[in-house]
Amino acid sequence: MTAEPLERSLDRHEQLAGPDPYPYPDTLPLVLRTARESDLPELRRLDEEVFQEVAYPGFLLRQLFDMYEEHFLVLDDGTGRLRGYVLAATRALGGDSWILGLCVTQDRRRHGLGRELMTEVLSRLRRDGIGVVRLTVEPANLAAILLYRSLGFRPEEPDGGLRPDYFGPGMHRQIMRLDVPR
Repeated sequence: MTAEPLERSLDRHEQLAGPDPYPYPDTLPLVLRTARESDLPELRRLDEEVFQEVAYPGFLLRQLFDMYEEHFLVLDDGTGRLRGYVLAATRALGGDSWILGLCVTQDRRRHGLGRELMTEVLSRLRRDGIGVVRLTVEPANLAAILLYRSLGFRPEEPDGGLRPDYFGPGMHRQIMRLDVPR
């Protein structure tokens, strides 16, 4: 499968001259860039759309942005709508990080965009000296598990990473870990 075009200008987007070559919003090229404070309302909408009842409350999303801005990346379609994000949190001491969120809107899935987001944030974490990255995933989310495995993540040992009731009753999670090559 061929991935759709993704412009990798991390904080700028040049306009194409002439008539609009992308008349439909779902065909617009996406810009992978660092999140901005002005993105917060749209990030909240996106988070609620994708994660629904387990979306971050607005105040927490704001504080996560303030703390981890450099590792909060978005997919911007140029119309004011964000189509995905990844957020990595790092510890002040030590070389560990957690992926706190990865999402792509339903209409943009299965085009390699989650992989693009993860690849870029892992590159930034490696650059910043992070040695271990962990994440949680719903055990039934096979597409996400396959993506993470293809990036080198493995179930955390010794128990294979399965944590019953990790987020509360009935909210099981698989903990996965990546030892970041330096």
